[in-house]
Amino acid sequence: MASTIDLDSVNQFLLHKQHLSEESKTEDIVQIARDIYGLHATGAATPYVSLFARAKDFTKDNLDEELYVKRSLGKIRCVRTTVHVLPKETIPIAFAATRGIVEPNSQDFLQYTGITKRQYDETSRAILEMLRGKGLSTLDLKKHLGTKLNISTIVNLMCDQGLLMRGKSGKGWKSNTHTYYLFSEYFPGMDLNAVDPASARELTVSQYLASYGPATVKDISWWSGFTMTEVRRILQRLARETTEVDIPELKGPYLMLAADEATMRSRQFFDKPVVNLLPALDPYLMGYKERERYLDYRNYEMVFDRSGNGTSTILVDGGVVGVWDFSQDPEPTVKVFLFHELEKTVLRLVEARALTIGEFIGDKAVAIEMCDQMVPLTQRNAGGFMSPLAPSAGRKVSN
Repeated sequence: MASTIDLDSVNQFLLHKQHLSEESKTEDIVQIARDIYGLHATGAATPYVSLFARAKDFTKDNLDEELYVKRSLGKIRCVRTTVHVLPKETIPIAFAATRGIVEPNSQDFLQYTGITKRQYDETSRAILEMLRGKGLSTLDLKKHLGTKLNISTIVNLMCDQGLLMRGKSGKGWKSNTHTYYLFSEYFPGMDLNAVDPASARELTVSQYLASYGPATVKDISWWSGFTMTEVRRILQRLARETTEVDIPELKGPYLMLAADEATMRSRQFFDKPVVNLLPALDPYLMGYKERERYLDYRNYEMVFDRSGNGTSTILVDGGVVGVWDFSQDPEPTVKVFLFHELEKTVLRLVEARALTIGEFIGDKAVAIEMCDQMVPLTQRNAGGFMSPLAPSAGRKVSN
């Protein structure tokens, strides 16, 4: 019979595991990436802002150093067929676990853009020769190749096949462009075939539960991209390591690592309000298919668009209470839209977080604009989740 635990205790535990409570913050950003199974990097700025919410004294250079100088982290497409920043040692596991999902997806897109298999084979061989001993952007590759083909589509598939690695953009931390390198030169000695796919998927599910449990089978399947049948099969193999818990406020059953249950019940993780401003597609937001654990479904369309993309959110004690946005025009401003009125002390914490995150993004002091209305994301065009409060109406708050 499943033991029972209340949702507040679960959320406290998850904030602690996700490095989102003050006492769980650390300067070790590689450890943070390890503990939350990577940083979403579909949006170029997302991993920087996700780390700003989790790390002590974080600067943009901290991530650049680990990604591009020390190379203790790397960018690959894996779970949910999205790009993640992962610790170096996790890359072979994630690659083996998800290649069967990721690569066919990229091949389908290649065909959709009109590139034939022969064109891909010829162009990819030429790119491999061209990148020996150096890195080049897609613009440089296209210029040297003298081709009209969509080089971005080709290099993305080459990355998904483990042939290339995404390096630093020449256009700054907010740019989705990359410099591409031979994988074998970027991570010399790394064997992407070191783990068999079945073992890799089992390790991935176990790590998911370590990072996001308690969770449902549906959560695991949605996050990983594995079928429900396969997830259940993996969980049977992990039965000795997992336990079932009941969360009365939610529909279960919920599973977690057995070792984590004792920790979750051992203590209260904080006794003051915990406020976080998270970027769009932050791992905490995108870790679950069933989201009533942190979101009142009356506000669902304000947080997720029609494709399930989560926008930039304001959390209080792990629950979403509003949405925020950053704007440069006409002056650097953090916009805030709250779903309901907050206690004054909590509101002051939200405003303080808004000022610090705005200064991090804009590299200068910012204003705050409290917005009175918001267009639901389900009524916005694709990509609207990246700028959830444009257009908006509001009033400025003095900083």
